[in-house]
Amino acid sequence: MMEKDKFKAFNEIYNTYYRKCFLFAKSYVHNIEVSDDFASEAMMKLWENFENANDIINMQAFLLTVVKNLSLNYLRREQLKFQAHESILNKSQKEIEFRISTLESCDPKVLFSAEVRSIFDKTLASLPEKTRKVFVMSRIEDKSNKEIAHKFGISVKGVDYHVAKALKELRITLKDYLPVLLFLLY
Repeated sequence: MMEKDKFKAFNEIYNTYYRKCFLFAKSYVHNIEVSDDFASEAMMKLWENFENANDIINMQAFLLTVVKNLSLNYLRREQLKFQAHESILNKSQKEIEFRISTLESCDPKVLFSAEVRSIFDKTLASLPEKTRKVFVMSRIEDKSNKEIAHKFGISVKGVDYHVAKALKELRITLKDYLPVLLFLLY
């Protein structure tokens, strides 16, 4: 077949089948740009095999098979994306449900109970004296870090260190009462 005749024959096939390929893909993938790409890709595959076009018994079946396979692969990838997204949403949903149930079971009377106060006081008493005094001035007496630093002759970073050390101990001993720790100390 001469090159000119080859182009003419391909143009006729293109004009006859491109829109059918596009609509077939669009009916499954529901995306105009993707459907256009699949129809174009089917036409390119036909062009690549055009020398053997006589071996292709049913041109329409060949093109639709290409579009079908492209569409199937696309839909499978979309399904995986959807499943991953759904998994993330499920984890987020479970976390929100946990936070809601924790908050619903939160009883301020219990949070301010003698037990919590006792644990708090024992933890403070177990701290080194300087750390305890710095923490009390910072979090209970509401003194500025600059004031505390001046009183103890340490840097502001030194104040931060002592407060962080005390908070770490309190977090450990009051881990079951974290909401009260946050409420009391911040």
